[in-house]
Amino acid sequence: MDQNVFDDPRITAVGLLVEAHAGLSARFAEQFEEHGLSPVEFEVLTRLARSPGNQLRMTDLAAQTSLSTSGVTRVVDRMERGGLLCRRACPNDRRSSYAVVTQTGLERLDETLPGHLRIIEQWFTGQLEPAALANLLEGLRRVRDAVHPGATAGSTDPAHGTPHC
Repeated sequence: MDQNVFDDPRITAVGLLVEAHAGLSARFAEQFEEHGLSPVEFEVLTRLARSPGNQLRMTDLAAQTSLSTSGVTRVVDRMERGGLLCRRACPNDRRSSYAVVTQTGLERLDETLPGHLRIIEQWFTGQLEPAALANLLEGLRRVRDAVHPGATAGSTDPAHGTPHC
């Protein structure tokens, strides 16, 4: 095997991305645990809170998180038992349901976000000049859209009524 293949900038780019992700994920997981959340629970709460009406169809939540539909069901069941979210029937389609953040879930996010934002600033965005961050965000969106086209599923749909749980 040609030793120079390991100097290929494509290998370097992916390696750096994986290493940065692993380092940030470890810091995030520790901070989430302080607030009684797993990384996937934080992601679910954040995605729901950022969506119209603080809700997403379960299928859209699965597409956004890269979890299987059964995986999302298990996470939503657990979070529903913990009072962080609830399910709401879809008024237009009886086969679909929405996951909706509860007031308790929003309060947990409010408690968690300040520390999360400090970690992001210290270890990620604060490491970059504004122009470099803008370029990185543009590039990451392009890559994300190519490899995970469902990542924003349901996030721009108008809310189907006010969520009540």
